[in-house]
Amino acid sequence: MNGGSDDLKAMIRTIPDFPQPGVQFRDITTLISDATGFSLAIERLAAHVAMHRPSLIAGIEARGFIFGAAVAHRLGLGFVPVRKSRKLPGAVIGIDYALEYGLDRLEMHDGALARGERVAIIDDLIATGGTAVATANLIRMAGGEVATAAFVIDLPDLGGRDRLQAEGVVVEALMAFEGD
Repeated sequence: MNGGSDDLKAMIRTIPDFPQPGVQFRDITTLISDATGFSLAIERLAAHVAMHRPSLIAGIEARGFIFGAAVAHRLGLGFVPVRKSRKLPGAVIGIDYALEYGLDRLEMHDGALARGERVAIIDDLIATGGTAVATANLIRMAGGEVATAAFVIDLPDLGGRDRLQAEGVVVEALMAFEGD
């Protein structure tokens, strides 16, 4: 999927040394502020996701909400937000996952998906894969099946795609930035 997206890749702004020295931050706001670019990104993500026949889209907080909700709308599917701890009202299920220095937690509403439901995960970027793997495990914990995971950007040198694929998830990205 990432072979023919040079047009979209040119719309991603790189901000050096953000949020810390040495990091090349890939900023999607320049893509989503361009009507044509945003529309193309959604169409391409939706085309990939549709091949895997999901019944629901899960978007990872926060930029995954932008792309995930738009893909869900495009495909006529429901959308489930996967949020950081204590951001959702009511009963939730959650999963803790390791960060470089400590733990974090992701949650979704209890009952947000039916047992056996096919869910596509969408986010703006996959780096180390920690959040994406936690999301896949949360979906499985809720009784769902991960149909696929799609990202706008892959940072392959950080290993996230490989880590998620090792969990049995089909992974696609619109573009990759090497060396990050």
